[in-house]
Amino acid sequence: MSVTLQQARITLRLALPMVVGQVSQMLLGVIDSMMIGHLGAVPLAASAFAGGIFMLFFMVGIGLLLPVAVLVSREQGAGQNREVARWLQHGTVLAIVAGVAEIGLMLALWGGSDLLGQPPEVLAEAGPFYGLIALSLLPAMLFQVFRQFAEALGRPWIPMALMLGGVALNVGLNWVLIYGNLGAPALGLAGAGWATLVARVAVLVTILVWLRGTGGFAAVWPQRWLGGLKAARFREMLHLGGPAAAMFFMEVGAFMAATLIIGWLGAEALAEHQIALSCAGFMFMFPLGLSMAVGMRLAKAQGEGRPDLLRPIAGGALAMGWAVMSVSAVVFALFGEELARGFVADTAVVILATRLLVVAAIFQLFDAAQVIGAGALRGLADVRVPTAVTFVAYWVLAIPCAYGLGLHTPLGAVGVWVGLATGLGVAAVLLGVRFWRLTRRSTALTAGL
Repeated sequence: MSVTLQQARITLRLALPMVVGQVSQMLLGVIDSMMIGHLGAVPLAASAFAGGIFMLFFMVGIGLLLPVAVLVSREQGAGQNREVARWLQHGTVLAIVAGVAEIGLMLALWGGSDLLGQPPEVLAEAGPFYGLIALSLLPAMLFQVFRQFAEALGRPWIPMALMLGGVALNVGLNWVLIYGNLGAPALGLAGAGWATLVARVAVLVTILVWLRGTGGFAAVWPQRWLGGLKAARFREMLHLGGPAAAMFFMEVGAFMAATLIIGWLGAEALAEHQIALSCAGFMFMFPLGLSMAVGMRLAKAQGEGRPDLLRPIAGGALAMGWAVMSVSAVVFALFGEELARGFVADTAVVILATRLLVVAAIFQLFDAAQVIGAGALRGLADVRVPTAVTFVAYWVLAIPCAYGLGLHTPLGAVGVWVGLATGLGVAAVLLGVRFWRLTRRSTALTAGL
């Protein structure tokens, strides 16, 4: 068995519950979209606009908190239980501070939402839903900390099950609150917001109960949460997490900018964009989970003094990512219309969404390569150059292309997605080259050259 194949199997075992967990997080949004879509194109467009802003802040939060997994993995590889507990303590405090700040920014941003040029009926529909999912940001971020802590210590299955339970709870609450079943008032889009908030609080409480009730975590559990905080630890977390957050901000921000551009084309275009984005985002969770696993494994390999494993670990993950996304691309290209009809009955929206899914079939191959490449570099604590690459790919190339093709050619929304695909392709190539150059030096040292 080749080293790369062997490492791919190890990575898959670690990544599988993370992938399912990420998929379950994405399912909250996808199921919301599918259930909201039955209310009509305008509520679906409103959920796309509000959800896009939420995802921007949420991914920034995930980026800030990714060092929890990397640093816990590193200390666990070195056998430093006391340090593991301290990173959990500092990660939790960082999540609370960042989460409260981001909620404040989200609510303040909504005050100027009428300046973003979106259809008035969309903004009117989105308001209550937006406020509720903004409040769900804090429990979602805290859950990420405790989930990454458990995953980095080799206990990923319970967090995965909890996230799936959260999805099931969200679906049930949606059915009750959106449509007014079981005697509840029909709250429409706002009902989806309440369902999301309650589900995220529930999974946070449950993971805390599990962690405290499981003896296996006692040796790595903080003895205190506010005492003994060190500025140096927050600086180290921000050194890794700040650029990661910036990368996510630039990538998700690019998709949010694309949402704004498509919103200028009307509510129907925004609805079709939401359908295609939901499908592509759902499949993106697989390479994202691989990316997280690769970052942990590379950090641990460095902590163990095994630079010879760096390329096999990353190469195996990339091969798995491409394999899955290739199958997904075929499904999008051949069955796009059937997928679109699962969201909305409006024929015009379905036809246009089907065209977007064809473009998504192509760009998700690039998306897989760039996110796995970024995760691998993060595991090597290389963050500044990847951040610069992301900025150039998305904001110097992708968004100007999306704007020009979307608003100044007959392509419309399809042109916007072509622009995004261009940026993803450039990012994938440049991040891959960066990883290859860094690991070439490590490989040469290992070989004694």
